[in-house]
Amino acid sequence: MITLENWAYIRRQVAEGVPKKAIAEELGISRTTVTKLAKMTEPPRYERTPTAVSFATVEPRARALLSEFPEIPASVLAERVGWTGSSSWFRENIARIRVDYARLDPADRLTWEPGDAAQCDLWFPATKIPLEDGTLASPPVLVITLAHSRFMLAKMIPSRTTEDLLLGIWALLSEVGRVPRRLIWDNEGGIGRGRRPAHGVEAFMGTLATQLVLLPPRDPESKGVVERRNGYFETSFLPGRTFSSPQDFNDQLHSWLGLANTRIVRTLRSRPSDLLEADRALMMPLPPQPLHLGHHHRVRLGRDYYVRLASNDYSADPRMIGRLVDVHADLKQVRIRHQGQLIGEHPRHFARGMTITDSAHVTRAAELRRAFQSPRDRHSDDGLTRDLADYDRAFGIAGL
Repeated sequence: MITLENWAYIRRQVAEGVPKKAIAEELGISRTTVTKLAKMTEPPRYERTPTAVSFATVEPRARALLSEFPEIPASVLAERVGWTGSSSWFRENIARIRVDYARLDPADRLTWEPGDAAQCDLWFPATKIPLEDGTLASPPVLVITLAHSRFMLAKMIPSRTTEDLLLGIWALLSEVGRVPRRLIWDNEGGIGRGRRPAHGVEAFMGTLATQLVLLPPRDPESKGVVERRNGYFETSFLPGRTFSSPQDFNDQLHSWLGLANTRIVRTLRSRPSDLLEADRALMMPLPPQPLHLGHHHRVRLGRDYYVRLASNDYSADPRMIGRLVDVHADLKQVRIRHQGQLIGEHPRHFARGMTITDSAHVTRAAELRRAFQSPRDRHSDDGLTRDLADYDRAFGIAGL
């Protein structure tokens, strides 16, 4: 094989007057080859003569199908055109010509004005958190990023239901103390899909005096800020950490966010904490009170004096058995009331299928059970009983 060094050496030797026969013998090549290389003004290189490839025989039919169905999978296309060769070679060629028929969806460069928008998303950590019953799970983390300042807010919540999502939004916006003019979501069932918000979401947004923006499918650019932050959590927050409970996770996350929000964002050349005040200045004020948020329902208390919420059973005062009780839960507490009177209060549990019992309720139930099972005293001192001697005197047999 003739290398670049051989070619340069031959040209130099010929220019110096060395016989071509001597050069050929030294390099072990023919004198004809030496002559050809000496005349070449460019380094020798191998060029394969172009030949017709087998894909060319099916390309017209593949293009006809792509013009009508631009997104047809390559495997289906191979079947339709009768391809029997290498599947990887076919996919490579289809990828090459598919761009001629694909519909274009340009992505604009977005700019975010102060106070304008907050991007919202759910992050499911790539780690398992111990729950109250000893099981391991990855509860959702609600993440809100202020689009202008890139200020991050996050909190682990028990579920992705509408009630818990709205409670989480209220809790995170309360940390900022203001409300952006738009909250941006994409196809989260608890918030809404398409153009239809979930039940209760419109009233909540109206109370905040903000606009809910539900993104269409295949529009990742409009929510790219918060999605990049989710990846940032995976690489910068999770490594090297262990968690004993969801509350421990939230405590560590809150502490870390205080540090992360002071780091310089490369695209902004500034810290989110430094830009936060400019964001807040153009936001709406928080309402004095939110809507009646959380889980709410009314049930009749059964004999087992438990009420069910999010697959868990919580005990109530057994003296209210048979009466209607109101159950209310936020992200931390479950409260049970009868006519406004508190008859049960428990911490909210992330785990499912648990029975949460107040020992005072068990004691009171045992007292009621003993009272129910004991025989009733049929004697009374209400003055309605008569002494038997009165009957003896009435019938004249008192002295017998």
